[in-house]
Amino acid sequence: MQVDFYHLTRDPAEKLVPVLAQKTLDSGQKMLLVSASAGQLEKISTALWDAGPTSFLAHDLAGNGQDEVQPILLSMDCAAPNGARYIVLTDGEWRDEALAFDRVFFLFTAEQIDNARAAWRLLSGKEDVTPRYWKQDGGRWVQGP
Repeated sequence: MQVDFYHLTRDPAEKLVPVLAQKTLDSGQKMLLVSASAGQLEKISTALWDAGPTSFLAHDLAGNGQDEVQPILLSMDCAAPNGARYIVLTDGEWRDEALAFDRVFFLFTAEQIDNARAAWRLLSGKEDVTPRYWKQDGGRWVQGP
């Protein structure tokens, strides 16, 4: 499995999530977006609505009645009733339940760097996990060492 660490140095998670979500949908996959913050989930939901003039990304908050049909489901936990195999941890908190998915996007800020380092050390020791680090370079994302 692959775990992509995204170090948010310039933009908040809600700016990156629509890009990751669109790429996920383009690849034929479903996505689960997880945050312990209801406020952050609301911001991400708004960002998915406003992804572009012709690019609304269909989604819903978990528990609204049709979780299983959502291509993108926003939740406070790692359960994926929509059958998602890709998960985004948007709040900088690692959850071991994410290891059950095929691909993980772990977003963190400078304030959450200790959490990210601990997760990196944990995952680097696992044979079946490939961690990759991404950082912002101006307006684009580049893979770091």
